[in-house]
Amino acid sequence: TFPTAVTLDLDKQAHRLNLKVSAKNAAGDEVAHGNGEIVISGDPTQRLEVQLQTNPALNRLLVSSGSLDPGFSPDITTYKWLVPALDASITVTPFLTNDSAFAAIDGTLLKSGLPSAAIPLNADSAMLSIDVTQPGEPSRKYSFSITRKLPVYVKPSNTGNGNQFGQAVAVSGDTLAVGSPLEDSNATGINGNQNNSAAIDSGAVYVFTQNGGVWSQQAYIKASNTGSGGQFGSAVALEGDTLAVAAYGEDSNGRGVQGSQTVGTGTDSGAVYVFVRQNGIWTQQAYIKSSNSDPGDRFGTSLSLSGNTLVVGAHLEDSASNSVNGNQDDNSANASGAVYVFVRSGAVWSQQAYIKASNPEPSDNFGTSVSISGDLLAVGAPGEDSASSGVNGNQSDNSKSNSGSVYIFRRANSIWSQVAYLKASNPDTDDRFGDTVSLSGTLLAVDGSGEASSATGINGNQTSNAAAGSGCVYVFASDGNQWQQEAYIKASNTEAADSFGIVSLSGDTLAVGAFREDSDATGVSLGQQDNRAPDSGAVYLYRRVNGIWTQKSYIKAPNSESGDGFGYSLSWDGTRLAVGSFQEDSNATGIGMNQADNSAMSSGAVYLY
Repeated sequence: TFPTAVTLDLDKQAHRLNLKVSAKNAAGDEVAHGNGEIVISGDPTQRLEVQLQTNPALNRLLVSSGSLDPGFSPDITTYKWLVPALDASITVTPFLTNDSAFAAIDGTLLKSGLPSAAIPLNADSAMLSIDVTQPGEPSRKYSFSITRKLPVYVKPSNTGNGNQFGQAVAVSGDTLAVGSPLEDSNATGINGNQNNSAAIDSGAVYVFTQNGGVWSQQAYIKASNTGSGGQFGSAVALEGDTLAVAAYGEDSNGRGVQGSQTVGTGTDSGAVYVFVRQNGIWTQQAYIKSSNSDPGDRFGTSLSLSGNTLVVGAHLEDSASNSVNGNQDDNSANASGAVYVFVRSGAVWSQQAYIKASNPEPSDNFGTSVSISGDLLAVGAPGEDSASSGVNGNQSDNSKSNSGSVYIFRRANSIWSQVAYLKASNPDTDDRFGDTVSLSGTLLAVDGSGEASSATGINGNQTSNAAAGSGCVYVFASDGNQWQQEAYIKASNTEAADSFGIVSLSGDTLAVGAFREDSDATGVSLGQQDNRAPDSGAVYLYRRVNGIWTQKSYIKAPNSESGDGFGYSLSWDGTRLAVGSFQEDSNATGIGMNQADNSAMSSGAVYLY
């Protein structure tokens, strides 16, 4: 607040007066100043007006993500900046107080109103300074202490050697489901006795929820017919308050929905269990077997859930049918594979379709992967052998063994039909195109875990097979009628046997796991790393803008170690990313506990970003 008038008692000899006016904020920082000169004329009411000039400052500042504490104000120069866990880089967009001022980071000029270049965050904490200067004026420095959120470190309530917690994960909003298919208790149902080993490899699923920013275990779930070797939790699918759990090693000889659960002669026929939550309480809603359940089919190899539709793969099913709802009983195409679609009306589930490939053959393993989005369904058959490439090519030339393929089906008025047959743009023997698939709207990501090119990045050279088993991902897009390949994606640090390719897609963001990647890096970064931790595993995050894909993050576990298999399972719901590390070794239990005591070999862990 400036005074409206100041009375000066001058020496009678004075003829000229120089004034400096300064405006300060509550902290005492000068934010504006001006200079003036007055010649004494004897008039007792002479006035001097000084035009204040604002000191160089940021008028506004936009940050690419996260939040500033306190919120930005031009007069505050020190901040804490909390950045999301998956951000490998940041940008700032400055707005300056006047045209003659300029801002800079480490000597690099920033243009007012335009974002800076990406600033890498190669650690979980960093410092950033923005200097604002103006010719002839003192500079002002804004300082930011940057902290990146750490992932939530999740362990089960009964951590045990070899349980492989994290072999399957699914995240939906504030709920996380984790499969531990080699867990050993003989409990049944919800929240039973966890502390025995009377049913080896029976398996379990753990449900975690967030409340007020704090994660905790909500339920410990077992099959209703727990049995040794059932591997309950081998696959999980979660949407809202519905959870589907596969036990592909389950042995009952029942068929259909709510059939006999008694362990019988159907060794490894497989089963799926559906659970629903009401008021925080989980109950089993359905016990599901295939309509042609047979020993060894492994019904439940893959799962996908969308609303009231559940899709289940049985990659070792044997029929030779080549249509939807064809003959299920001709078992002359061993391990050709099949997919089953179930729908829910009220609380009742029923089988809607029995789906086979248009070219079923022995060992094609159709149904190894499934992904449903609305009325579209993608099914992977990584053992398929044709040599064709691209979309709707020749299915009958079986000269590329295990090259793999993906089939797209569409539902109209409850009727499913095949609409596309997809192959890689560079099919080759043992590439296993279709090992995992992820469908989001009209975008589809498909992995080729055995693909061998040594390319790196996006749309590189596909023909140099110098990195066997490095793996890759293909992205396809549809205009509603036709499908076409949009991108060919390799890791930024491609190496042989990394198995890059486990996919989870939501909207325009794609997560890719490479559970055999070897670097000993930790945390989230953009850079390249060394190979001092074999099979520690990594995850790569990509984003699509105007049809162009770019890598955004390279993600390692915060306690990355050899053999952990970080990235073996993934679930990305567009907001949160869950990463399974099924061979991680700590003996911790619960959330956020000690990661360093490796006395529970292959107990497994999950990291939630």
